[in-house]
Amino acid sequence: MTENIWNYSATSGYTTGSDLTGFKVEATDGHIGKVDKHSADVDSQYIVVDTGVWIFGKEVLLPAGTIVSVDAEAKTIQVSRSKDEIKSAPEFDKEKHLGNADYHQQIGTHYGSHRTPGTPGTPGPGRI
Repeated sequence: MTENIWNYSATSGYTTGSDLTGFKVEATDGHIGKVDKHSADVDSQYIVVDTGVWIFGKEVLLPAGTIVSVDAEAKTIQVSRSKDEIKSAPEFDKEKHLGNADYHQQIGTHYGSHRTPGTPGTPGPGRI
């Protein structure tokens, strides 16, 4: 069965019901911020990361399929994308984009097109 980019990978270490708010988020090449919000809804799982000063205080939405590992003890999440890939994603506005199927399709396409062999998640229908 092919994994959907909008679901946590079975090997990510995410435990259903876990609160990821406040976890540090690490890209393949460094720290990107902390989790501000997360969703565990089936086929619409994601984290919203507050990037602080890294991208001038903006937030980014990352589909759960980009998450490689969740370390509950260290409160750290490792994602399979670089800082440049994350920074070049379609701009995120929480008020406009949460629940917006078109935006989720754009994000799914962006991260799906940057998928590298061996990383969890595959492009899937972008939906929330």
